[in-house]
Amino acid sequence: MEYFLLIAVVLIFVMLNKDYNSKEYRHIKVNIKQDLQGDLKDHEAGLLIALMAKVAKADGSVCELEAEILKHTFTDIANAFNNSSHIREELKSIYAKEKESFENTIDICNKYYKLTKSSYEKRLQVMQYLLNLAFIDGDFSNAERMIIEDISKNIKIKENDLNSMINEFTSYYSNKQNDSKLNLDKAYEVIEVDSNIDDKQLKKQYRSLVKKYHPDIVTGKGADQATINEATKKLQEINEAYEIIKKARGI
Repeated sequence: MEYFLLIAVVLIFVMLNKDYNSKEYRHIKVNIKQDLQGDLKDHEAGLLIALMAKVAKADGSVCELEAEILKHTFTDIANAFNNSSHIREELKSIYAKEKESFENTIDICNKYYKLTKSSYEKRLQVMQYLLNLAFIDGDFSNAERMIIEDISKNIKIKENDLNSMINEFTSYYSNKQNDSKLNLDKAYEVIEVDSNIDDKQLKKQYRSLVKKYHPDIVTGKGADQATINEATKKLQEINEAYEIIKKARGI
């Protein structure tokens, strides 16, 4: 199954709002603008962003594909609210603040669990998304494993389920490394540019392709699951090709 490669943020947000039940907040419905009630940092959406920040802090760096995913995440969540531009900036602020320290990780987990304790499947999907962020650069460090295990434990994910997800990601990336690498000419072909393109235009083209094949965008167009899976594979190939070109150019 390909579901663990890249989890579409739109689908995750649908799941985040499935059977939402809280005295403090109204039920958020995707595609219907809602007014935020209460503090965003204590809302399910804000807590998800905070957990993402903890995972991102673990290895201290964010690759370009991860940055693109984060950008779309902020936008997708913000678009469910009125005053979406302001909400998006708040989400970015939450992310920036929560990347500074691990000290309140358990507190965030406890708040998130309290809001989602009736939906184990929802929490399981969120862990898959967090694992995707941890693995997206092809490396799952000890620091990333520790923070993932801490989050998983405190939002009450079964150990067997977590290990199963980690094994799936590990197997995928291990097999990927064993596959024959794209050569440089093929990499330019995948990015759909000539080899003498300048770095600025190369980056612009890369971002354009990421947007074109991002699961969020494909899902939003009403594509079926097979098409979404193909787009996910294409996005992985684009990312690999771009990394090969960057390495060859020393950028």
